[in-house]
Amino acid sequence: MHTVTIKELRKVIPVIGENLTPIIQSEPGCGKTSLLSMLEKDLGDKYDYIYVDCPVKDMQDIAMTIPNHDTRTLETYVGSLFKLDSPKPKVILLDEFMKAPKLLQVIFTRLMLERCVGDTPLPKGSIVFGTSNNQSDGVGDSMLAHAGNRVCIMQMAKPTPDEWLEWAGNNGVNALIRAWVHMFPRCLHSYLNDGEKDNPYIFDPKKTQLSFVSPRSLAKSSVIVSNRDVIGDNATMVALSGTIGASASADMSAFLSLERELPSFNEILKNPDQVPIPTEISGQLMLMFQSTDKIQTQEDLSQFMKYVKRLPNHEMQAVFFTVIVKNDKTRPIARNNQEIADWTKQNIELF
Repeated sequence: MHTVTIKELRKVIPVIGENLTPIIQSEPGCGKTSLLSMLEKDLGDKYDYIYVDCPVKDMQDIAMTIPNHDTRTLETYVGSLFKLDSPKPKVILLDEFMKAPKLLQVIFTRLMLERCVGDTPLPKGSIVFGTSNNQSDGVGDSMLAHAGNRVCIMQMAKPTPDEWLEWAGNNGVNALIRAWVHMFPRCLHSYLNDGEKDNPYIFDPKKTQLSFVSPRSLAKSSVIVSNRDVIGDNATMVALSGTIGASASADMSAFLSLERELPSFNEILKNPDQVPIPTEISGQLMLMFQSTDKIQTQEDLSQFMKYVKRLPNHEMQAVFFTVIVKNDKTRPIARNNQEIADWTKQNIELF
């Protein structure tokens, strides 16, 4: 099966979306809905950005016919959802389109084909796209055949662990969750791939499950991990289980318990040449990801790099380098840091 990445879709949708409606399919929780906010970041305030939660909408949310007593006719009044009082072109996301009631799918078909809401055309240059789960996911997605022939159905690839980690690092996801994902990359594999029948973490339509690991549920679990000292170990594990599933919760809880044995970031900065290095890879990973969130200055980075250079595993040093240069906050610091420059020259073979 051929797939397209989120990064590619950010280019494809603006290019074809004025004339042809892409319907983006993937398994649950992979970031389809976030495409609207990504496009807003890419395209700026030239457009109005409109989110349509298709399964919960009704006819009166879209348009209604109102009597015109002067002409003795019915006129269509479009719902305020579509912001047609603004002259800007629109970027409209029809989210979970294939779960919409069949009557609304018929109404949305004209929007997708002719760029009209009822009889009212959208401003010139408007973009329409939709999302849906895979029909093989078994979560109620279906589409009328004649409608399917009028759109462009595209399969979105599930983000790889590296892709998700880059996004998570720039969007405030707790560093310990990011370290856990790096340690357990299988948690972001797909049931569509070979060899994943026994994967205890992921969504599988053949199993009865409400909680499982996905890019979305990992991000949602950030608030739990960030407040685990307040809510306690037991409640943390129960909350994680209800968010990312029992298997992932058990493994992540064990992983989190190691943090208490680690030196603090401030201890490392004060004495990078003497502070003990954790013997376990998981502990080293925690420190690498946590530091990315805490480094603020060139001095911070230079001091921490002295500690990193003491790590016996050069691949672990490379993990830190990769995390630093892919993070929007730390990339400018790393670009001008002499310690980073020296390390790169000495370890160029790692890349």
